[in-house]
Amino acid sequence: MKNSMLIAMDDSVSSRTAVDFIANLAICPEEVDITLLHVFRKPSAGEELMGEKFMKEQPTRYLKAMEMAKDKLVEKGCNPKTLSIKLVEDPYPTVAEGIIDQFDKGDYSMVVIGRKRMSKAEEFVRGDISIKLVRALKGAAVLVVTTE
Repeated sequence: MKNSMLIAMDDSVSSRTAVDFIANLAICPEEVDITLLHVFRKPSAGEELMGEKFMKEQPTRYLKAMEMAKDKLVEKGCNPKTLSIKLVEDPYPTVAEGIIDQFDKGDYSMVVIGRKRMSKAEEFVRGDISIKLVRALKGAAVLVVTTE
């Protein structure tokens, strides 16, 4: 089985840090398929209040961030033929559910996700996608790269 990696990302510092970490790993780029993934969740009321223009610009913003990440990985030696971008615009109830579903639909051996440090209170209120992935993806490697 060929090694394959799913890097869940958005345009945050945490996502960029996760991509930087993978770009600087001493991996054999010819032997690893990497998919950069962004899944949309159903918009919150606050996001909908930002307006239709804001909502329509989101896919372009995330695609740009993923293109930059792909360029960084190629610059560090990854084969562009083994890199792909997947933008899933059909919204999931939560980001974690979207990542889990996309992982299950693909042939991946590892998920990489960036995570900023949160207090226990923030974790309780906002939830923690990385913990949900660790619990749900049995038999898979989950790499969590933390930032400040």
